[in-house]
Amino acid sequence: MKKTFTILLMAIAYLATFILGAASGAIHPAFYAYIGALLPLLTAFIYLYTSTLLPRFGAATILNGIVLVLFLIAGEADTTLAIGFVILTALAEFIRWRCGYDTRKGIRWSFVPFAYSFFAYTFHWWTDTEGSLAAAVEEMPAGYDQLMLPVIDNIPMLVVVLLLTFPVAMLAMRLAASSTRDGIGTSASMATRR
Repeated sequence: MKKTFTILLMAIAYLATFILGAASGAIHPAFYAYIGALLPLLTAFIYLYTSTLLPRFGAATILNGIVLVLFLIAGEADTTLAIGFVILTALAEFIRWRCGYDTRKGIRWSFVPFAYSFFAYTFHWWTDTEGSLAAAVEEMPAGYDQLMLPVIDNIPMLVVVLLLTFPVAMLAMRLAASSTRDGIGTSASMATRR
């Protein structure tokens, strides 16, 4: 029961990172579009801890699954988010299975696709630009849609940010692992296996 409660807390913390990322768009649209490259610095700790609680299949599935279900209920999910989450979650689970559920390598490398999850949430700006601009007119302060246009049109910057996410994810996982008692997770087998 305690383990289930802790996993639920991790899912809530993970959801909070999405809310934080989305709320950053109130500062400027560029924050919303690109903050996904920095969120792994927070989500690495959540993913690592969840992975140690679930030494088999499920860490990425539970975290992204709960966010997806809650976003569907709230009307915040679209097809891009659902497809992105399914692909990124499947990749994370496959890599963790292939590299070993209880290995440093398995957790670290599986975090890389998982770290891109926030981009599945924001990618509607590029897949449904017209709808995104219309929603901005309804929901955001006047002129916000005009601030969005240069961000959406700056494809080279999007590519740079997507590429930057990879080293940030690796660094974040190393930081998260080094902050734990035995280097990664709580089990002795994880501490010794590469």
